[in-house]
Amino acid sequence: MKPSLYFRPTNLQEALAALSENSWSVLAGGTDFYPARLGKALDENVLDISAIIGQEKISYTDGQWRLSLQATWSDLMADNRLPARFEGLKHAAREVGGVQIQNRATICGNLCNASPAADGIPNLLALNAQVELMSLQGKRILPIADFLEGNRRTLRRDDELVTALLVPDSGRPARSTFLKLGARKYLVISIVMVGAVLELSDDLRIVTARIAVGACSPVAQRLPLLEQDLIGRQLETSLADVVDERHLAPLAPIDDVRGTAEYRHDAVITLLQRSLMELSR
Repeated sequence: MKPSLYFRPTNLQEALAALSENSWSVLAGGTDFYPARLGKALDENVLDISAIIGQEKISYTDGQWRLSLQATWSDLMADNRLPARFEGLKHAAREVGGVQIQNRATICGNLCNASPAADGIPNLLALNAQVELMSLQGKRILPIADFLEGNRRTLRRDDELVTALLVPDSGRPARSTFLKLGARKYLVISIVMVGAVLELSDDLRIVTARIAVGACSPVAQRLPLLEQDLIGRQLETSLADVVDERHLAPLAPIDDVRGTAEYRHDAVITLLQRSLMELSR
């Protein structure tokens, strides 16, 4: 068997050069990489990007927040500069394993893992985040909804590295939340998740609504009909009554060991209503 290669570059150019010359499995925090290979011989080349320096983990420039490839869930939770629109993503961060996992797992890595039940993805969709990809040929930027193709599948090319997530900030007042249903409170894979961001006018009317559901489709999905029906409404607890069956059209829940499709369908309705009630308080 051909021996596997291991490379740990210390700068971005070294990493991109390696990706242009060979096939690699990219290792960031490793919190999914190692468990997936437990008890198996390593038969792939590993590009460990954990030593890359020169990038600020979380930064803000020209109306846009940048979460770099090195930013972990703990970094996100600890950053007090982040505005209220990030509160839902911070709630999701607390659900990503235990503290040890949160200290190691990167936000970009969680996205690239592309699990339908990834806790971070619904709120990244609700934040209207984009993915920054770089190769020796240059940089391109994709909306997260386009970047994710399905379970463990993304549009990242073999010669590309996800270098950051970009989150626009309109400057308007905003509220956000994240709700998750699992078989227990902590350390559990989601049955259903809801991430939501509402941008508001000065008189607390909804200017923009972005709501996404995870673990009920091959990739997390926004609910455009619900978002449209919320725009212009006053922020009040009766918003929960807006949720309707037709809003769930983009979803495709399945039966599995964690729950039936019917159960997921009912749970989505409940979590959406609870999310809107929470955001109205």
